[in-house]
Amino acid sequence: MERQVAIVGAGISGLLACKYMLSKGFRPIVFEASNGVGGVWTKTVETTKIQTPKAFYQFSDFPWPSSVTEDHPTENQVLDYIQSYARHFDLPKHIKFNTKVCGIEYEGPSEEEMQSWSMWGGTGEPFSSKGKWKVTVQDKQSLSTEVFVVDFVILCIGRFSDVPNIPEFPPNKGPEAFHGKVIHSMDYADMDYESAAKFVTGKQVTVVGFQKFAMDIAMECSKANGVENPCTVLYKTEHWNVPDYLPWGVPLEYLYFNRFSELLVHKPGEGFLLSLLATFLTPLRWAFSKFVETHINKKLGLAKYGMVPEHSFLKEISSCMIATVPEKFFERVGEGSIILKKSPGSFKFCQEGILVGEEVAPLKTELVILATGFSGEKKLKDVFVSPTFQDYIVGSQEAILPLYRECIHGRIPQLAVIGFSESISNLYTSEMRCRWLAELLAGTFKVPSIREMEKDVKKWDEYAKQYAGEYYRRSCIGALHLWYNDQLCKDMGLNHKRKKGMFAELFEPYGPMDYAPSQNGQQ
Repeated sequence: MERQVAIVGAGISGLLACKYMLSKGFRPIVFEASNGVGGVWTKTVETTKIQTPKAFYQFSDFPWPSSVTEDHPTENQVLDYIQSYARHFDLPKHIKFNTKVCGIEYEGPSEEEMQSWSMWGGTGEPFSSKGKWKVTVQDKQSLSTEVFVVDFVILCIGRFSDVPNIPEFPPNKGPEAFHGKVIHSMDYADMDYESAAKFVTGKQVTVVGFQKFAMDIAMECSKANGVENPCTVLYKTEHWNVPDYLPWGVPLEYLYFNRFSELLVHKPGEGFLLSLLATFLTPLRWAFSKFVETHINKKLGLAKYGMVPEHSFLKEISSCMIATVPEKFFERVGEGSIILKKSPGSFKFCQEGILVGEEVAPLKTELVILATGFSGEKKLKDVFVSPTFQDYIVGSQEAILPLYRECIHGRIPQLAVIGFSESISNLYTSEMRCRWLAELLAGTFKVPSIREMEKDVKKWDEYAKQYAGEYYRRSCIGALHLWYNDQLCKDMGLNHKRKKGMFAELFEPYGPMDYAPSQNGQQ
């Protein structure tokens, strides 16, 4: 009898999970709350493009069409590409659209018994005859509910949608004190392009945040209002956002996306010699960062605007905080249609606008758009009915998300999470994880004991804190994606070295096509 696998979400990770489950003979059923595939790409702003060059943002067995010539395709081009992938592999027939997952509940051994297990699921196997997951869903049109009983659950809900991260404010100093309007960037992205432009036109707008979404929205506001009504960007920390991926003419992937670059970094589980080499190469690691930083500073004129970050570019890439600066963003700053204002501490609202730090005079504004991100952890936690599993999945706030191989929790049986931790290209990484998970479920390999998995998670936690600093909770593998992929390949019994020749293996960048099933006759 076919094993039924429930997949929550039909974004990129959900589609990949569906495709790879089908390849192993499982029976996937995908629950998607919206009416189409694409996840975050279905709701964004007009100026949004992919962050990384498209060579790093593609499916290994479904290249970009030749008609897309841009290195950074637009939101519409990306969505068309994802939809084409879904149609090509006939995935929509496995998806229940407009179907919201209300909660998942494990039915099987008691929590007391599960706590005594030394192996994942009690036996180390991905499936169990003693346990099943109950998935309660609601049809968003009829509002009727239905319960599905499945053998395995894959959560592909992502961390950048649905549950907005709203800053906390002192009593009576939040949006309720403000006479203008306050929305989250999610609400702005929900509008069609024409409605969004009309919404900001003629208004004094303040955008809170300085990541990609914040910059894109600020650009649209400056385009609508010019210098007559400049858009203020209220930010907390300067970042090494990149103008391009060619620092001083050298492709960035040759500095950070190959094996040599990873020799400069201390890696989780590395041996003594690799650790010694990373220490010895510390000056070169510093030089690589400075090389990129000087290019960004020169190209964008960061020093002129007081926007030079205090941290290194390596920290930026190790925490997956890099964003591509919209074209002419700093030109708009120079002309005065975008105003950058730092708020290193908290801010609060008053009738006329925003009070920044200890300043007495308010920042006068009519519309505030909070581009403050999303509460992905809350979204992930709230899927579970069991308070115990809720605590397990998010773990301690003082550590990274406790997922072995960034996919499974040792103490939650028959369940995986795909696409929550970040990398240089989330599509690329999600595909590798889905392949790994498919092989695990097919019995190609087994995971180690719970204790060994927890030890491995702790090593990655130490790495994250060393290189990503306060952003460790993002569980980013950005500067170690090859080291990470090597582990997945070794688990699956695949050759992790995919290049021809020692020089190429050491210095050539790795991308999705290096892991295509036909590559060198390898799987």
